[in-house]
Amino acid sequence: MLQPDIIERCKNNDRTAQMNLYRQYCNGMYLVAMRFVKDSMEAEDVVQESFIKAFAKIDQFEAEVSFGAWLKRIVINKCIDQLKARKKQLLELSEIHLKVVDDYEDEWFVDDCITIEDVKEVIDELPEKYRMVLMLYLIEGYDHQEISEILNITEVASRTQLSRGKIKLQERLKEIKHVKGY
Repeated sequence: MLQPDIIERCKNNDRTAQMNLYRQYCNGMYLVAMRFVKDSMEAEDVVQESFIKAFAKIDQFEAEVSFGAWLKRIVINKCIDQLKARKKQLLELSEIHLKVVDDYEDEWFVDDCITIEDVKEVIDELPEKYRMVLMLYLIEGYDHQEISEILNITEVASRTQLSRGKIKLQERLKEIKHVKGY
C-alpha cells in the first residue's frame, strides 16, 4: 500500500522514500518491461531508466491516476523507445487501407485447454505492429485513445491493428488446434 506522504517525500528528494517506492514497484514494472523487450538485461535497464525519469519528473505527478499507472506508462514508453533504438520500428498503416471492424463482428472462443501462456506465446510470434497493440489492449488494459498516444498512431489505426492482430492470433491458434469456431 502506498503511504500517502511517500510521493511528497520523493518530491523533496528523500532517498529513503525513493528506495521504498522503488522496492514496491520494481518487480511489477520489470514484468511489464519483459513483456515488451523480451530480454532480462534490457528489461532491467528499462526499469532503471524509468525510475530515474520518474524521480526526475515526480513533480509532474498529480495523482490524477495511481502512481503505479503513471509509472507503468513511463515503463511502456521506455520499452517502445528501446525497441525503436533496436531498429524495430513500428510500421504505420496507410489511412487509405484502414478498415474499422466492430468488436461484435470478430468474437471468437478459445478452447478450455489453452492457457494465457499459450496466447502470449502466439502474440509474441505476430508482427510487431499487431503485437504491440494486442499487448497494450488485451494484457495492459489500455483503451484505443491511450494506445494511439503511446504508439503515436491514430485511434483508427489502433482499432484496425487490434482487429487484424486478433484475426492473426485466431488463425495461429486454429493452426495449433486450440480455437473452436462459434
